[in-house]
Amino acid sequence: MTDHQNISLDWMSSEGSELRPPADLRPEIPHPARMYDYYLGGKDNFPADREAAERVMALGPVVRISARANRAFLQRAVRHLSELGVKQFLDIGTGIPTAGNTHEIAQRVHPDAKVVYLDNDPIVLVHSRALLAAGHGTAVVVDGDLRRPAAILDDPEVRRAIDFGQPVALLLCAVLHFVDDAEDPHGIVRQLVDALPSGSYLALSHGTSEFLPPADRGRGAAVYRTASARLTPRDREQVLRFFDGLELLEPGLVTAPFWRPDQEARGAETTAAIWAGVARKP
Repeated sequence: MTDHQNISLDWMSSEGSELRPPADLRPEIPHPARMYDYYLGGKDNFPADREAAERVMALGPVVRISARANRAFLQRAVRHLSELGVKQFLDIGTGIPTAGNTHEIAQRVHPDAKVVYLDNDPIVLVHSRALLAAGHGTAVVVDGDLRRPAAILDDPEVRRAIDFGQPVALLLCAVLHFVDDAEDPHGIVRQLVDALPSGSYLALSHGTSEFLPPADRGRGAAVYRTASARLTPRDREQVLRFFDGLELLEPGLVTAPFWRPDQEARGAETTAAIWAGVARKP
């Protein structure tokens, strides 16, 4: 992708001051955030990430198509929710920064929009903090794990940045497929949504293997079993359950290129294997 905003692995901030590299990067183990960065054409990844990503990409162009479609969905969803008046965003599992980050999109509509980025990957945290070092006072980066929703909701940094008495947009884009069924992903989403006031929104995207040939459906997940987080693709009905009790906005739960596209999806991009939807909490 040519739109990748490169904050390279030289551990330098935008102001040229040296940043301390995290001690727990574990570069020998593929990491989903760095693999995703590679799918998007980024440079913030290690040989183990690239090798694993290439094995997944051997499934065909659907892998990169899906990554790009997911990123575009996130940007459209943030823009749409901003236009609906939302000024607070909790972006969980944000990944390595690229051009068109949540705060950039939201603050084009509302310059005072507040954004909390939350991730537990050390390389994501370093890059995100370097990006925000230039001065985005209403955007912060928090170290947290989606699998611990109570800790997220009680985190002092989250509480300082987000007013839970006002509508919040909860963004869970391409992250829930890294939560195993045994970890109760639907319960996690329910706990997070329950903490939001009426008029809040959930924007969610989730990988699926439904559109792959049956013989290929387990191959991508097999690669991720060697990574730091396993992959659990889910079908449309399973993804739809994340929106229980919420009011889905039009066009409902669709594959990412078809959620309020800026232009008609054509050709290969229509094959994106990722469900996407946005819903309002009544």
